[in-house]
Amino acid sequence: MLPLTLELLATAKAVPDVRRAVCEHLGDAFRPDLELCVSELLTNVIRHLGEGVPVTVRVLHGQGRTRVEITDPDPRALPVLRVAAGDDEGGRGLALLDAVTLRWGVDQGPGTKTVWCELPQGPPGRSPSQTDSSLVQ
Repeated sequence: MLPLTLELLATAKAVPDVRRAVCEHLGDAFRPDLELCVSELLTNVIRHLGEGVPVTVRVLHGQGRTRVEITDPDPRALPVLRVAAGDDEGGRGLALLDAVTLRWGVDQGPGTKTVWCELPQGPPGRSPSQTDSSLVQ
């Protein structure tokens, strides 16, 4: 399967459209963990860099994994996993992402950063033998 690449401006209005495009690309009608990750990564750009920031969303598929990447133009604003107190209004998104993904991280480039995460490929219950054999990068 070819990777999906979307270039857009990060806005709250774009979040559900990006979730839908990612799921349609993968052929999955509903993948709650994948939708959560796409929402969290894109929402973090909006929250920490502002509405209208240009981003690139990439979805790569293979080696039994689906990888979601969101690249933005600020290499300095790095996500930090923290423990939110019971009455905090925010701060749980990366903890949720950490809980549902195989792994996640940040790659810094010249003038950009890419926050990425990897999930098991395919819908729940799909065996690794039913997946592609190589991760496109």
